[in-house]
Amino acid sequence: MSTEAQAGHLAHARYGKDKVRVLRVVREGKWQHVVEYNVCALMEGDIETSYTKADNSVVVATDSVKNITYYLAKTSPHILHPERFALHLGTFLVSKYAHIHKAFVTVEKLRWQRIQVDEKPHPHSFVRDGEDKRVVSVEIDGTQGKGKLTAKVTSGITDLLVLKSSGSAFESFVRDEFTTLVDVNDRIFSTSIDLKYVFDPIPVSLSLFDAPLPGTPGGPNAVFAAGKDAQLSEESIKTVKTQGTAWDGDTVADDARKVTLDVFATDDSASVQATLYKMAQQILTSHKHLQSVSYSLPNKHYVPVDMRYAGVENLNPTSNVPRKGHTMMLTMRPRGGF
Repeated sequence: MSTEAQAGHLAHARYGKDKVRVLRVVREGKWQHVVEYNVCALMEGDIETSYTKADNSVVVATDSVKNITYYLAKTSPHILHPERFALHLGTFLVSKYAHIHKAFVTVEKLRWQRIQVDEKPHPHSFVRDGEDKRVVSVEIDGTQGKGKLTAKVTSGITDLLVLKSSGSAFESFVRDEFTTLVDVNDRIFSTSIDLKYVFDPIPVSLSLFDAPLPGTPGGPNAVFAAGKDAQLSEESIKTVKTQGTAWDGDTVADDARKVTLDVFATDDSASVQATLYKMAQQILTSHKHLQSVSYSLPNKHYVPVDMRYAGVENLNPTSNVPRKGHTMMLTMRPRGGF
């Protein structure tokens, strides 16, 4: 976009490859593991001339980014751990190319759980037991030099659909001339949970990773472009691999999911806001290497059907008890939810 009379300028540029699908099988004898990822890898650096001067000499082809993703998916010993794999891929990209100073890698992990046969997990058969996804976003920053890479990691869950048929209320809210909603002391609470938590930044280099890199004498510790020592000290590596850091993402992810479901199920919820606050507080209390936790819990309402036209009371959940201990209530789901 470049002429003498041009009014605008290139303020920011980032590009790469999105929607790289990876399914990896890791075999340990008869016991096998599978992971399925959707990967997005983007880069920033000295690439502005590809936009302003049509100069492709600074462009790492998106085809190369895809193939690097496949290569590491096959060779990285960290493929089963989405945080580590994302860190490995981003560190590879920034280390390999002299003019690339940042990488942004997002890994979306789909749920595959072992099928239970005779109450035992099957060694190589799996079932998709939910549509929620674990999502990891990594930023590798090499703007201070290839030997001083830092990583920012955000992880979480998306599309975790939950429902409780009791134990939720919503009362004593602001009421004015615009209010039609009635107080309710027992309602169906359903929501699709999105959770994000941000780890403390960590130093990274290829010395964290053990996979051999193609065409590189010296293996994973070699620096492709900078000609400088980018190995982390043993002390730094020990710090990075401390329990609860981004390197230990699986432990944090398992606990965050458990806390989310436990609190949702057991909290005598006064509101969505109060419940999600309890979730976030528990996660932050348990994990000192987290900087922040954020939740999104949009209501997925099920609204009682007014059946007074037929002489049936359906708006009160304690009405129409046909036999001891059972309550009937008919609800409908508005199209698209609320």
